[in-house]
Amino acid sequence: MQKKARSILDELDTLLVQKDRENIVESRATHVIQGAINLINYIRENFDAEQAGELERRLINSIRTQEPEKFKRGVRRIRGEDQ
Repeated sequence: MQKKARSILDELDTLLVQKDRENIVESRATHVIQGAINLINYIRENFDAEQAGELERRLINSIRTQEPEKFKRGVRRIRGEDQ
């Protein structure tokens, strides 16, 4: 059997695909994390301590369990208390 040699361009192409994927993940994660930090700061500035704590907890739990509805319920509950 003859071993198939890979060209240097094939090697570079493979390397770039891996690097691009890692850069995309890093970039998206950075944006999501910064957005979450901004949202938490906004919540802390615009709600009382008890409501802010509840919303922060629900936000983190929603991300962990991948259930955005949990956070929505918390917002609706607070909206109902304010009205």
